[in-house]
Amino acid sequence: MIKFPRFISAAAIALGFLSTAPGSSAEFELVGRELVRMMQNGHYARLPFNENLSARFLERYLTTLDGEKNYFLAAEVADFKRQHERNLHDHISTRTVMPIAKSIFEIYKSRVEARVAHARDLLEKNEFDFTGDRSIKRDRAEAAWPADAGALQKIWREQLDDMLLSEIVHRERLRIRATEAGKPDPFRKDISAEEKVGSRYNRLLRTLEGTTEEDIADYFFSAVTTSYDPHSEYLSANEMEQFKIDVSNELVGIGARLSMNDRGETEIFGIVNGGPADRQGDLKLGDRVIAVSPGNDGKWVDIMFKPIEKVIEHILGKEGDPLGIRLNRTIGGRDQTIEIAIPRGVVTLKDDLSTAKIYEYGAGENVTKLAVITIPSFYFDFDNNGHRVSVDVERILKRLNEEEIDGIALDLRDNTGGSLPEVQRLTGFFIHRGPIVQVKGISGQIGALNSFHRKPLYDGPLVVLTNKGSASATEILAGALQDYNRAVIVGSTTTYGKGTVQKTLDISEFMPIFSDRVRAGWLKLTFQKYYRVTGSSVQIKGVTPDLILPALNDAYEMGEGYKKYALPHDVIRRSAGFKPRDRQHLFVTHLEDKSSKRVNQNQYFKYLLEDIDRAREGVQKNSISLNREVRMTELKKNEDLRKKRTAERKERFAAMEAEDKKTFKIYRLTLDDLEAGSLPLYDTEDRSDDHVRRAADEVADLEKTLKWPSGIDSVKREGLYVLRDLVDAIRAGRLAGIIK
Repeated sequence: MIKFPRFISAAAIALGFLSTAPGSSAEFELVGRELVRMMQNGHYARLPFNENLSARFLERYLTTLDGEKNYFLAAEVADFKRQHERNLHDHISTRTVMPIAKSIFEIYKSRVEARVAHARDLLEKNEFDFTGDRSIKRDRAEAAWPADAGALQKIWREQLDDMLLSEIVHRERLRIRATEAGKPDPFRKDISAEEKVGSRYNRLLRTLEGTTEEDIADYFFSAVTTSYDPHSEYLSANEMEQFKIDVSNELVGIGARLSMNDRGETEIFGIVNGGPADRQGDLKLGDRVIAVSPGNDGKWVDIMFKPIEKVIEHILGKEGDPLGIRLNRTIGGRDQTIEIAIPRGVVTLKDDLSTAKIYEYGAGENVTKLAVITIPSFYFDFDNNGHRVSVDVERILKRLNEEEIDGIALDLRDNTGGSLPEVQRLTGFFIHRGPIVQVKGISGQIGALNSFHRKPLYDGPLVVLTNKGSASATEILAGALQDYNRAVIVGSTTTYGKGTVQKTLDISEFMPIFSDRVRAGWLKLTFQKYYRVTGSSVQIKGVTPDLILPALNDAYEMGEGYKKYALPHDVIRRSAGFKPRDRQHLFVTHLEDKSSKRVNQNQYFKYLLEDIDRAREGVQKNSISLNREVRMTELKKNEDLRKKRTAERKERFAAMEAEDKKTFKIYRLTLDDLEAGSLPLYDTEDRSDDHVRRAADEVADLEKTLKWPSGIDSVKREGLYVLRDLVDAIRAGRLAGIIK
């Protein structure tokens, strides 16, 4: 399917209104020439610029447009290869390539239009038969290209059947849950399942109709860059703005979370407390935006059925400039159209900033204080006027030292990385001066990045939580702390395995001075690999925890090793000046023994192992039935299992909550709490400090599961157990004279 901007996170979509208005397109033939020149001169792999690379360009472009093989025919793909597989590199560097990219895209577009027309016809006839022994592939990435139009229509028909049957089963599942909870049918006011599916096809078509030359260039140039490695990317002008938002956690916007509904309107499902929209007061939860006036000057832009990223492109301006909004609002059961204006302002994504909690066990002289610092990403600010993760964590650590903390756990789960200088500085908070990570460039020269600090800010017991979503800069931190025997790593089988370093380059700066360089885009270029101080690359292998916990992702192909054209794992020499601590002082064998006993007895992990086995079976089977009776039987089986587990969990969670209240107190430590005289107690039911207030959603509420006791999920809870065991072991080691 079409690739949409890669750096638009949920928060960025919700809040981000860009500061650069879309203007005329750049001269994309020139952009392409500069792009490949920059890749050839600067990419780490230094791949030969030849027919083999050209074949990759074509393969990645076809995958970008039709990765599930739903649109192109086998004969067309063969024709694409015959015409272009050996010469795309020549076209992009010395001739013209956009006509080729457009011609392939036009075939794709015509197929999408045909698929939508086919679906509309079938939905209008409404002659669906969910009996018999039919099934459909879940994943068609490895399937063969369809042989002819008949095979293509068969795929489209099966996918429509699956989409409709899935919607029917989804509704039945939530109706069952509503009945259990004594709530009304959540779909009583909704359109029919057939209409819902039809609206999705309409949205697909409307999205395609708005495709510009800049979009096509984005798809093709991104295929070119990912032919070198998975992390080199072409960023359109809009994507670069979103990238800046993602890495800085700060933006200029109105402070509202957005989503598209089935009618094509952009719905307000969240408003940031204290943000521009909240302060102005006119925007309400549940409002549906249909048009915007970027300058609030009466010139309206219709945004119906536009994807959120396209809506963002039209909602432009600077801090203080008003944004005109035309919206539909339900008042007294009737829809009314209203126009309002909201001044844009700076919005900080507080949900994505570093925070901490303190768990206080015992009382008086026997008190033990453990802290968990959650670091969602290694964020930094391009413009040097916002938040930096190392500065935020430094402030949190200083306050924790004032609180006389006995042990700290760093929660790095699902932290996908960020700034290399930030992680370099932050790692130095926990080790003495020395090398943290090694980097190797295209020349082969190896350099070490060292800690900036003569001595650590915190030198006590340390645990790090990771999972397969922990990547890049996170792996640098976890790997360094593990190599120095400074921390015990706890998590799933391995981290992601991204051992490469990227930099962003403005392509317009490399183009001829008199060319049209507006919106030329940026290149995110892989120019280095990084290595642990032991000499081993994190690439592919990741960081293996000292204590391994089961994780659902174990069932799926997740990580760098499953990415196309990933750079290989390798090993270099050990870093000079690397002097690890005594590993015996981490008591890993002792901690592992205690942890394994807890995990084996933990009902959550028992359920998880069952779920992993089922997920693996589903992946291996790679098919789903199109028989309604079979699907309903599966639904009943899953719902019976859920009800059984929920009943057990309610009893178990209640007992855990009661025991927690006897065992420890929880104190909150956000960046806003740093100067407080005494830290506030953390209350799982208190919503007064929520960053965003959200609209009520009957369907979403029925999907919710039981809240974790004391707000502590099982992995974090095991991390706290391990940290407490480590604190006790170190105390005993000091008493016994094992540790000085």
